[in-house]
Amino acid sequence: MAKFIIEGGHKLSGTITPQGAKNEALEVISAVLLTSEPVTISNIPEILDVKNLIDLLQKMGVKVTRLARGMYTFRADEVDTDYINTPEFVQKCAQLRGSVMVVGPLLSRFGHAWFAKPGGDKIGRRRVDTHLDGMVKLGAAMQYDPSRRAFQLTREDRLVGRYMLLEEASVTGTANIVMAAVLAKGTTTIYNAACEPYLQQLCKMLNRMGAFIDGVGSNLLRIHGVEALHGTLHKILPDMIEVGSFIGMAAICQSSITIKNVSWWDLGIIPDAFRRLGIKLEQRGDDIFVPAQESYEIDSFLDGSIMTLADAPWPGLTPDLLSVMLVVATQCKGSVLIHQKMFESRLFFVDRLIDMGAQIILCDPHRAVVIGHDHRISLKASRLVSPDIRAGIAMLLAAMSARGTSTIDNIEQIDRGYEDIEGRLNALGARITRA
Repeated sequence: MAKFIIEGGHKLSGTITPQGAKNEALEVISAVLLTSEPVTISNIPEILDVKNLIDLLQKMGVKVTRLARGMYTFRADEVDTDYINTPEFVQKCAQLRGSVMVVGPLLSRFGHAWFAKPGGDKIGRRRVDTHLDGMVKLGAAMQYDPSRRAFQLTREDRLVGRYMLLEEASVTGTANIVMAAVLAKGTTTIYNAACEPYLQQLCKMLNRMGAFIDGVGSNLLRIHGVEALHGTLHKILPDMIEVGSFIGMAAICQSSITIKNVSWWDLGIIPDAFRRLGIKLEQRGDDIFVPAQESYEIDSFLDGSIMTLADAPWPGLTPDLLSVMLVVATQCKGSVLIHQKMFESRLFFVDRLIDMGAQIILCDPHRAVVIGHDHRISLKASRLVSPDIRAGIAMLLAAMSARGTSTIDNIEQIDRGYEDIEGRLNALGARITRA
């Protein structure tokens, strides 16, 4: 098991470019299964979760050609439909959270798919009801196989479009239903659909492949089914979670950095959320400049009450950045309530931060009050363990700002979401060693 050894307290400077978006990559790479023609995708982050998904596609018979770093061509013209019914395939899907995204394409194009309870971060319950309910409403038959601990989904004829009101605006659930519906007969209407930029990117890519999707960017999607899709070219957006992580990194390390090519208009509320923590940042074209600050003071609400930062479906604040913002707040001036609504175990890592000297009150699994040190008291170096991707990067930022040498174990979790993170941060002046 690998670990990071971090010598904290160093100032950073320079420029850094975010990788391609992990969450978009998992969706659009799965969508290549919807056509027998070549699909070329660029700006793919070469991280563990994405590599595992590409490996899964290759085992299914998809031809994969790596044209350059981050650029691949996929051709699913000879998919092994026998393999996708094997226990080995189901087991591999259970080990990879992103594997849920292949269910819609497989069911729609080939008539059968297995939905295994997926792996991924251990951050509490992560429901998959939206995926399964959507497939059944489109006409799939569903049966649970206890020996495989998975649901088998089948169809005899083409799936049939219909109206559905989603109980939750699940991003992956919406994506899966959209991919199943593009080859269905008739029109599928999805209300309370997720509308994150990555979901928009998937819909735009499918439309270029010959799909007919209305309402992209809203929570009301209409998918008019077509007989077949063709190939296309697609470029993945920069990862907004990396952009937010780098903003927080500059602040907590009191450093000046420039973040290049951020796709500013796809960041939504993220820049303003960091401004509420007192962090100054400037839009410079499609770049973000974060100046060095000796102190950053948290805003309060207009009535003077304590600032609350809470996650919400897009265009609200993404839950994936709350761990980073919590760590940044430990060195702010003032207090803030972090309210993690969507996942019930993501705040448990604060115990480690408390051991480092942070002043945090964990109210319950969803809420934590942070009292900032205003950089008067530095965090102390410590031995840490990464429980999930986002807590892992938050701990890395905490260790970079701490005095002394810290160790983070289980960094495979960080590798799942961040490509060569130590190399890129060391180029800015960090001191991170992989052991």
